[in-house]
Amino acid sequence: MEFLSSRVLIRPADRERSLAFYRDVLGLATFREFPGGTVFFLGGGFLEVSGEGPGGSAGVALWLQVRDLAATVEELRGRGAPVDREPRLEPWGLREAWTSDPDGTRIHLVEVPADHPMRLDTR
Repeated sequence: MEFLSSRVLIRPADRERSLAFYRDVLGLATFREFPGGTVFFLGGGFLEVSGEGPGGSAGVALWLQVRDLAATVEELRGRGAPVDREPRLEPWGLREAWTSDPDGTRIHLVEVPADHPMRLDTR
């Protein structure tokens, strides 16, 4: 079995509100648009916001790696995003903070410290 690409699909309660959040607050770049949907670049994958549904899901979260967690949290705070949990060092060695989209989907913002085993990019 071979997987060539992947994306996370979100069916928000209010598509325009969620598009504004992901585009304007998180600052994600648009990969493509189609009638009823928008696909954003999301690091090594994609996030599709399309259609409408109940919005949010208690079991779904996005994991977004950032270079500077403190600066990212302050930038998001300045753009009006909620900071649901302030940055902290987790027992597994990653620095994390949480925000959420307009439907309550949790977004984990993660900084991988330079000495962490996951660190592949040593810039």
